[in-house]
Amino acid sequence: MISAQQLESLDPQMRQAMLALMAEVAAKSEEVERSRREVAHKQALIDKLTHENAVLKRLKFAAQSEKFTVEQRSLLDETFDSDLAEVGREMKRLGVDVDAAEEKSGRKTPRRAALPPHLPRRDVHHEPESTVCGCGCQMQRIGEDVAEKLDYEPGVFTVERHVRGKWACRRCEKLVQAPVPAHVIDKGIPTTGLLAQVLVAKFLDHMPLYRQEAVFERAGHVIARSTLAQWVGECGAQLQPLVHALADELRRHAVLHADETPVAMLKPGNGKTHRAYMWSYCTTSSNPTKAVVFEFSETRSGENVSEFLRLGKADAWQGTLVTDGFSGYHATTTQGVTSAQCMAHARRKFHELYISHGSDVARQALRFYQVLFRIEREIEEQTAQERRRTRQRKSRRVLALFRRWLLAQRQLVPPGSATMKAIDYSLKRWTALTRFVEDADVPISNNWVENHIRPIALGRSNWLFAGSLRAGQRAAAVMSLLHSARINGHEPYAYLRDVLDRLPTQPASRVEELLPHRWTPAT
Repeated sequence: MISAQQLESLDPQMRQAMLALMAEVAAKSEEVERSRREVAHKQALIDKLTHENAVLKRLKFAAQSEKFTVEQRSLLDETFDSDLAEVGREMKRLGVDVDAAEEKSGRKTPRRAALPPHLPRRDVHHEPESTVCGCGCQMQRIGEDVAEKLDYEPGVFTVERHVRGKWACRRCEKLVQAPVPAHVIDKGIPTTGLLAQVLVAKFLDHMPLYRQEAVFERAGHVIARSTLAQWVGECGAQLQPLVHALADELRRHAVLHADETPVAMLKPGNGKTHRAYMWSYCTTSSNPTKAVVFEFSETRSGENVSEFLRLGKADAWQGTLVTDGFSGYHATTTQGVTSAQCMAHARRKFHELYISHGSDVARQALRFYQVLFRIEREIEEQTAQERRRTRQRKSRRVLALFRRWLLAQRQLVPPGSATMKAIDYSLKRWTALTRFVEDADVPISNNWVENHIRPIALGRSNWLFAGSLRAGQRAAAVMSLLHSARINGHEPYAYLRDVLDRLPTQPASRVEELLPHRWTPAT
């Protein structure tokens, strides 16, 4: 490196050239260092996925204990197959030749069986836009390639025959053929209609793959659940960018709901389950943007909320989070998030008292809540300014009387009683519970997000448990899209089928066009 004194001794023209050269070298060095970091990050990710792939295969093919029931065993098998397919898709995206690695390991991939001849067939023709050669000659059709894909409408299988004609010029021997249409699963036999049916049945109707296998068999064609699981895993990997975009959209809004519900998660090593959690985040019912995002985690720690809201990072979310009284949300308030709590949860404490003991104190408290919620129903369709004006005029007065009454009753009830606990629940959270009076965009309760998470609680009886962390995360991702489509008034099957059709050719910069609240069916 040339010193400053040597640089000063050069003539001006030479010095200018030397400075430009040094700047170029510094820029190149910075670019090389950035590339080195990217390669190191990519290699670390490949190593992580390779290790996960090996662990999944060992768990799948190792001898299994007989402690599982038939249903549990079926669910576990489909989880492993889905996870393996999703990991394989992610490794291919990173440039790893998974097929070559399989061949090197000596494990043979099962050959795909031909589609049954008895299924109805319909032809979909793909021809070049022009069959006139560059030399001016009219090309002649010399043959065709046919690829068969399995389609499904409820109760009926059909086969789509994609016919790609071959056209050749006799003079210059040029060959022209329409390109293979892009598909969400490369070289796969299912149409997007069949894939959408499998995903909707599994993640919206909560029908495990072993039950879908029986349904398909009655429709005239057996699809092995391992094959169905591979489709689910590959689609889950392909839909991830869309789910990330949906989460980014959610974080652009100033008021969000959050809630969580327990889900059993299997530990394959010991055959036991432990309690994991499905978190739900969504916009408010008054927000014109209707979106809900589910996140699966192994714990109930508040760190999961902080991570979703990107707290502590440069792009951290700053807004009002509407929650229940769970302490896990409290950590977010120290990181710039404003807490608004659910008045329906506070009401529930007095409702339980009244149902159990016929308490007069509880009955009077419920009258205050009745008035507050009646005001909210009246202003449901009003603008934000009108809502705030009504709350300031009516709700504030009711809340002032209610708080004065709670403080007076607290002096009269026995210490440590259930009534005192119900009163203290409201008084300790009073600021957060009454946040809706000052901010018109803040709802009085968290019921909106609880309605979104209820279908998950109902579906637990069907799918018993999540077979792995990745399986839970995949379920959360697909359910985010399906439930967001539903609350936007779309038919989930039609939405997902169209998205799977368009996703392979959709530019990454325009993936937000496929989000449920922005989606319009392709013409």
